[in-house]
Amino acid sequence: MDVDVDVRAVSDLSPAERAALFDRDAGIGEIEEPVAGIVSRVRSEGDAALRSYASEFDDVAVGNLDITDETERAYEAVDPDLREAIETAAENVRAFHERQVPDDWRETFGDRKLGRRYRPLERVGVYAPGGTASYPSSVLMGVVPATVAGVDHVAVVTPPAENLPPATLAAAHVAGADAVYQSGGAQAIAALAYGTETVPSVEKIVGPGNKWVTAAKAAVRGDVEIDFLAGPSELLVVCDDTADPELVAADMLAQAEHDPNASVVCVTDDDATAEAVAAACERQVGARDRSDVIEAVLETDASGVLTARSMSEAVLFAEEYAAEHLSIVADDEEELLDRIDSAGSVFLGRYSPVAAGDYASGPNHVLPTGGLAKVAGGLSVDHFLRSTTVQKLDADALADLRKTVTTLADAEGLDAHVESVEKRFD
Repeated sequence: MDVDVDVRAVSDLSPAERAALFDRDAGIGEIEEPVAGIVSRVRSEGDAALRSYASEFDDVAVGNLDITDETERAYEAVDPDLREAIETAAENVRAFHERQVPDDWRETFGDRKLGRRYRPLERVGVYAPGGTASYPSSVLMGVVPATVAGVDHVAVVTPPAENLPPATLAAAHVAGADAVYQSGGAQAIAALAYGTETVPSVEKIVGPGNKWVTAAKAAVRGDVEIDFLAGPSELLVVCDDTADPELVAADMLAQAEHDPNASVVCVTDDDATAEAVAAACERQVGARDRSDVIEAVLETDASGVLTARSMSEAVLFAEEYAAEHLSIVADDEEELLDRIDSAGSVFLGRYSPVAAGDYASGPNHVLPTGGLAKVAGGLSVDHFLRSTTVQKLDADALADLRKTVTTLADAEGLDAHVESVEKRFD
């Protein structure tokens, strides 16, 4: 079909159009009940449930769930150019995340010696979408920061297939995964959360997936930590008349091909640029292999090209939108960036396509969606660490705090707190 990309003015958006743009969610509400059933069955039946679901959902008869031994063989077997690309991407991702590792510290505050220390989690699970598709980048983005943080055991789960994608397995080897299991969907999340005969339980689960994976992460949250609930991919491009409409359109189509429920939006203060971007989207879509998926995205009110009366209005829109991916292509891009606080990952300038961040520039591509960027950032080393505060007071330090502590404890009616301090001065 021919796709028609309308240009709309931000100021003229109807309440329904605004809702389509801003009320984005992961779409998990309608599947909560079946997901709960899957999780419950995995908890009670373990490996048998995983094999049954592999047959039912993936049409695969799974023998060994543990395929860790296949990762090194896959690494040796993949095309040398692909192996080099995986290694280069892993190196860049590792270097960026090593910069995030915090140092323990201890300082003196008067007579008080206070500090903070960081320790890695012991066991984490990384979900890597797959099956007949291949997503080595998702393996790298989940496993590498965990290993950089010092996690003792990193397990990867990926959907089963008659012929598992060697690129995914090779990426697990390069990234340093300790174990890889062929199980996907909600059942894999349940296995990581509660353990089976083969799959040990973990303390935290991270990684992107479809709405069944996301719904399962929501279901097990509380029994195990998760990164966040992420929905379909999002891109917001903020640009002025210096942007190349063909490149803006290319970036929009690149993110649209992820999922028919993705959202791709361009907002600009220049009417001619807006029309040119819309026309470029319409012209380019037919040449893409996943044109049907892209067309489905562009046909919804959640995507499109918008005009703003000024760059200030575009900035206000961007801040409210809180995009997973934010591309800024403008003459004053750094100044615009300084005015936008809410975004998962930002791509500045003509030569910073989102695809570079999806694969190999270094920052993580596991990012908050649905406006969650207002309160959270993307996957990082922080997700795999816990912090502990440390304090040491000598007699003088406690004497200095004596009245403050006992007065507050007395105000709260906690006399044992008061006595725990006063006894030290008997």
